[in-house]
Amino acid sequence: MPQSPTILRRTRRPYVIALLAGSTMISLSARADDQSESLELMEKQIARIQEQQAQLTHALIGLQKQLIARKSTLQHSSSAHASLSRATRQHIAVANGSVAERPEEMPEEETTAGRGVSRHVTGPEVTPVFPGADRPTVESVVARRAEDVISHMAENNVGPHPRETVGAQAAGAVGDHGVFHMGPVTLALGGFVDTSSVLENRHVPSGTFNYWQDMPFKNDPRYHTNNFEGSARYSRISLMARGNVSKTETISGFFEMDFGAGAATTDAYESNSYAFRLRQAYLAYDNSESNFHFLAGQAWSMLTPDRVGIIPRQESLPETIESSMLAGQTWTRQWQARFVKDMMHHRLWLGLSIENPQTLYDTTGFTNNDGTVSLPNGQVATVSSDGTGLTNPAPFSNEIAPDVIAKVAYDPSWGHYELEGILHFPHDRVSGVGYGHNNTVIAGGGGGSMVIPIIPHELEVRLAGLAGVGIGRYGSVLLPDATLNAQGKPVPLPSVQASAGIIAHPSTTLDVYGYFGTQREGRRSFSVDGENYGYGNPNYSNAGCNIELSSLPCTANTKGVTEVTIGAWWRFFKGQFGTVEAGTQLAYSRRQIWQGVGGDPSTSMSQIFFDFRYLPFQ
Repeated sequence: MPQSPTILRRTRRPYVIALLAGSTMISLSARADDQSESLELMEKQIARIQEQQAQLTHALIGLQKQLIARKSTLQHSSSAHASLSRATRQHIAVANGSVAERPEEMPEEETTAGRGVSRHVTGPEVTPVFPGADRPTVESVVARRAEDVISHMAENNVGPHPRETVGAQAAGAVGDHGVFHMGPVTLALGGFVDTSSVLENRHVPSGTFNYWQDMPFKNDPRYHTNNFEGSARYSRISLMARGNVSKTETISGFFEMDFGAGAATTDAYESNSYAFRLRQAYLAYDNSESNFHFLAGQAWSMLTPDRVGIIPRQESLPETIESSMLAGQTWTRQWQARFVKDMMHHRLWLGLSIENPQTLYDTTGFTNNDGTVSLPNGQVATVSSDGTGLTNPAPFSNEIAPDVIAKVAYDPSWGHYELEGILHFPHDRVSGVGYGHNNTVIAGGGGGSMVIPIIPHELEVRLAGLAGVGIGRYGSVLLPDATLNAQGKPVPLPSVQASAGIIAHPSTTLDVYGYFGTQREGRRSFSVDGENYGYGNPNYSNAGCNIELSSLPCTANTKGVTEVTIGAWWRFFKGQFGTVEAGTQLAYSRRQIWQGVGGDPSTSMSQIFFDFRYLPFQ
């Protein structure tokens, strides 16, 4: 029976409602799925944006560091531009000084980090403050304190040693890589691994250390043989510790060691066990308010030429490979107590040093039994004794007073100039059975040195000289200081030594040098009852010097030694790992003797040196 439209509409409504509800549910479910996928996509995009933001923040921090460092460098460069050349500014750092600049002479710096601006004073009165994104560097923590005075004095156009050069290494430069902080104390490492060798036309078994007085004559078979020797024994390590006592006071200590000593068990056939030895060990106190400086310990003698002020680790030493440096070079390393005052804005320096004395005696013609010398009159003179206890069994001379050394140094706007003088007091005792008396004589001399910057920091000339009596041991050749007269009294020997060098730095990686050096010795002698005594006695026989294995005498007291040498160093690797350099040197030396019976023959030696060094802290 057909249903009415009303009934049909009523019966269809539940189905329509159900259909509509199902459709709505399907639509809502699809929309939920779409929203879920959209949320996942948004989360991924947010994560990617956060990662990019982190990278950008890291890059901004790095850029901020660079900007801060560049700003500091530009401010420092602009303040020093009137007085410092580019090469000097590059090399002002840890190793070259031990005194602090006065606060009023130090500039202020501004550093900007992020949104804020922080100011820190760069003088010695406070520890620098660094923004959070920045890290302290050697230049900011160390060089802004002790070495800024070096920066100021570099106005002489000579300046401190460029730290990586061999001249600085010889003086004891520490590095800028190996720097540590232990509370208020800063530690800086220095040194190098050295492997050097020499090829020479005479056999002098001293390695790269030239002992010129052993240079043989033709009577010795060693004169006719070549010699090659290589060693790593002059590898070196050093340590400097420094702390700030107050705003104007700094105290520091310095150690330097190598393996140059030969122990009793050292042999060149198997172990090559060279002994660890002390080169330098001293403390230094510096007061930048009173411009007073004190040093005590073992260091280069104040008689050694400097290149700026009177400052430790700024000695003017030749760049040669040979560890004896150069014939005619003035130097010792010994105990001292040094007092230095600077004035005229660090241009004029006055120094006084008392140093360990030793008199090197020549007793040719005498009978010398371990420092007890038999005299023609039957008495004996005691000039030295062999070391005992913890001291090595080598001669130690009798001494009554320390050597007294005074120096004046001047640093104008062009060059460095010095004058120095020394007093030495040779002392011995003359004894007979049941009696004796002491003898003391006065010896000494004077000299000077200069460093002339022909082309500042690129080409310089160095001149130095010392003359006097009784001071031969202050030269590299180690000529004697004194002999004895017939009564056993010390007789100082006249001596003179001089050196001249020209050093070029054609690039930041290459150093080229040439040197001339000489040391000469006078003679003092006498003859009694047909016997000859003293140094350079004209009655000594040199008749056998030029005859191989001759039975005739060859007394051969040295009159003088001269050396001419040229060389170069090339720093072919340099970076965060340190510096690697290679050097070579040609040297010619000539030894002359005082004329005696049979004439005054001479001998010579030619050498070529090679060296490789790794400096991990430079």
